[in-house]
Parts: sequence; structure tokens; C-alpha cells
Amino acid sequence: MSDIKQKIEEELQEAREVCDIKGGGSPECAAAWDAVEELQAEASHQKQVKPKNSLEKYCDDNPEAAECRIYDD
Repeated sequence: MSDIKQKIEEELQEAREVCDIKGGGSPECAAAWDAVEELQAEASHQKQVKPKNSLEKYCDDNPEAAECRIYDD
């Protein structure tokens, strides 16, 4: 399991425990669920980031190379 998935599971468990103890309408419960939502949003964002292909990696290392030049129209 990836680190972020494990962290989400941990935050979910903690949110459930906080809400059981403090009550579902408490500020602590809301904050705990906010933390879960933020982690889920980050996990979603990480899925959307596509890995760089070999040309992009090459151009990161060699921006002055002819293959990496960007021309204005």
C-alpha cells in the first residue's frame, strides 16, 4: 500500500474515533474529516500527474540541446 493510501486509512480511523468521542457535530470531528478530504484530494492529484517521457527528461537535463528548443510562432 502506498504511503498516501496508508495515511488516508489512518486518518479515516482517527476521524471515526474523534467523532465517536466528541460527537458528529463537534469542531474536532469536522477538522478530522477535513484532514481526510485533503489527503484524498492529494491522492487524486498524484494520479493525474503523468510521468515524463524520455525526451522530457532529456530536455530537463539538457535545455540547450537542439531537440529541446522552443520556437515562437
